[in-house]
Amino acid sequence: MNERLPYDALFSDAIGKDYETLKLICPLATEMSRWVGHYVGQYSAASKGEKLKVVELGGGTGITTLSILTSRADLEIISVDNEPIMQNQAKENLKQWVADRKLDFCGNDALSALRGMEENSIDVVASAYTIHNFDQTYRDKVIKEIYRVLKPSGQFINGDRYALDDIKAHTRSVQEEIGGYFKVLIGENKLDVLEQWIVHLFNDESQNHVMRETAALEQLAVAGFISIELKHRMAVNALVTACKPD
Repeated sequence: MNERLPYDALFSDAIGKDYETLKLICPLATEMSRWVGHYVGQYSAASKGEKLKVVELGGGTGITTLSILTSRADLEIISVDNEPIMQNQAKENLKQWVADRKLDFCGNDALSALRGMEENSIDVVASAYTIHNFDQTYRDKVIKEIYRVLKPSGQFINGDRYALDDIKAHTRSVQEEIGGYFKVLIGENKLDVLEQWIVHLFNDESQNHVMRETAALEQLAVAGFISIELKHRMAVNALVTACKPD
């Protein structure tokens, strides 16, 4: 984390090397990735006869990417992630889709990648567990760029950490989450990964990062999005969909 790159870069260290552990310590995250793919598959406003153009922000090791790829046949994805350790895993895991020209990779950060795309050119921008890593100022810029690059009727689909407005209830959920980290990672003798996840969680919960539900939905509305919905709430995890007006 630094001024030049205002988002959490811990995924370049122990977490990035062992990100598959997330499936063990936070199974709800895997479920949220499944929901992201489901809603991409349900999107129906694409131009007839054309492939659905999808941008995935924070592709990581390819968990959500795979969910999107298997949701429908008529799509092509640009997966954006600026952490080489994780993106290299995705390239290996998903090389068949690359060979089939359904998947391409971009190694830029989210804001730079979006700024390099044409206005009104993308059908869906999808993401899972990426937007919450950004500090508030950077996140606001990313949201505005997502709106800009989406086609009219385009959709933003994000499965992420949307903090509960009830701070006490949110704190209880985070405490339970931390308990799960210790139970799994100590049992797996992965103390370095445990340390990194705890440090990462402190970053998530910091005042300049936490993505509180009501404020996050209002941010989308201010950017111009309509039909904003939060659904599939599971503890601190939720799926948000929002549309660019036609």
